[in-house]
Amino acid sequence: MDWVTKILKGSGYNGHYRGRYRDNRTLEEPRHSTDSGGFDKEEIDCAVALSLSEAGEKGKKVVEDESEPESEDNEEQDCIAYVEDDEEQDSIAHVEEDKPSDKIQEEDERRAKLQLEEDEQFARALQESLYVDSSPQYDRGNIFQPYPFFFPPGYRICAGCKAEIGHGRYLSCMGAVWHPECFRCHACNLPITDHEFSMSGNRPYHKSCHKERHHPRCDVCKNFIPTNSAGLIEYRAHPFWQQKYCPSHERDGTPRCCSCERMESRDTKYLLLDDGRKLCLECLDSAIMDTHECQPLYLEIQDFYEGLNMKVEQQIPLLLVERQALNEAMEGEKNGHHHLPETRGLCLSEEQTVTTVLRRPRLGPGYRLIDIITEPYRLIRRCEVTAILVLYGLPRLLTGSILAHEMMHAWLRLKGYRNLSPEVEEGICQVLAYMWLDSEIYSGSGSDASSSAASSSSSSPSSSSSTSSKKGKRSDFEKKLGEFFKHQIESDTSPAYGGGFRQGNEAVNKFGLRRTLDHIRMTGSFPL
Repeated sequence: MDWVTKILKGSGYNGHYRGRYRDNRTLEEPRHSTDSGGFDKEEIDCAVALSLSEAGEKGKKVVEDESEPESEDNEEQDCIAYVEDDEEQDSIAHVEEDKPSDKIQEEDERRAKLQLEEDEQFARALQESLYVDSSPQYDRGNIFQPYPFFFPPGYRICAGCKAEIGHGRYLSCMGAVWHPECFRCHACNLPITDHEFSMSGNRPYHKSCHKERHHPRCDVCKNFIPTNSAGLIEYRAHPFWQQKYCPSHERDGTPRCCSCERMESRDTKYLLLDDGRKLCLECLDSAIMDTHECQPLYLEIQDFYEGLNMKVEQQIPLLLVERQALNEAMEGEKNGHHHLPETRGLCLSEEQTVTTVLRRPRLGPGYRLIDIITEPYRLIRRCEVTAILVLYGLPRLLTGSILAHEMMHAWLRLKGYRNLSPEVEEGICQVLAYMWLDSEIYSGSGSDASSSAASSSSSSPSSSSSTSSKKGKRSDFEKKLGEFFKHQIESDTSPAYGGGFRQGNEAVNKFGLRRTLDHIRMTGSFPL
């Protein structure tokens, strides 16, 4: 009855796991297979008939052997029940010679009939057992499988609870087997029953949980950042703030803060200034809004220059203006270099009339500043510099750095530095703005500290005092904002403002400010 062994050997279960390298992991459909491709009813009937014919010639005893030992392959296990033929054992060891031959023949026929009935019963039971459905339909909504027929109990250990897996459903993936309730999402700790799941750091996740935890969201629209045509996640990020956003926001008119350059997100509102610029609420907290409000800061910048032994003797008017007034003044100015695309400060040498912001506007409906009051201011030329203009509505640190930059332009003109190249003049002005920011960030509160910090860079120290403008203990954001303004100066890509700053800063660090200025006066270039 070798056919019995062949048929039973085909009831093995092959469970496989197929993974994709990136985000998702998918389970391959379980496969039930046999060694010879399966047997139909006719083959089984033929085998039973063969068994019965063999039994007529020779009595057999069928013994069901134990299953083969467990295979080491975690992904494919065959459960095999072996049936062997025992050698013929006669229950009658000897036949008495004195028994009549007809009685012996009758006894042999009776025993053969009993053996034939036993073989028929075994074959019938075996045939019925093979007709049992051992390959249930695979449910794509469920990743678990029942144990195959004849699967030996106590044969696998759950990788989750470390307990023995008995009869019932189980999951085979990640090189191990699991109880259904033990294979859980690393994020929500609920069992994973979906056909597909995701992997990260060798940990399983529901696809939705993995996307929620690992797929980047846009900081502007708060949606998941979409993939591009190549199936890759593509986004933009601010080089300093690391604000991530969809590439489409660079083209859809999403506004940026005119100070920190961060994009306006969907869950926040930026303040709309009267000249069309937008200002975030964090920058608004320290913003300077009118000419009168800026005067204390202007005095601090003058003290800073005096601490560097670079006092400006002339009284130069400082005016805060709207963007349109600044652009008009820039068109009427013959001299100077301007930082495009937007100029935020200007040192004037010509006589003209400028519209200045006289009183701080108030906040109206829709996060809009209203009731701004301006007045014309007639500039009269009494020296090489007629006025310094700065854009209104900027935070204190940014306003101060612009003032320090424009003050250096005024100092160079008043001290007779003529015909300097844009790289040298704008470069050294950026160096002074950078130095003022540096002193403000690390000096603490009060102008005396900033003056003493500035004095350390000068050949002769100088004492000074002034009232502070919006000074005191700075918030963490304001400190971060100061670092951002320094980063802007350091990373500027323009030849005059960026390249000139890097050359000038290197010269000042190497030779000191005073020797660098003397070299510029004599040669018109930075010392090497």
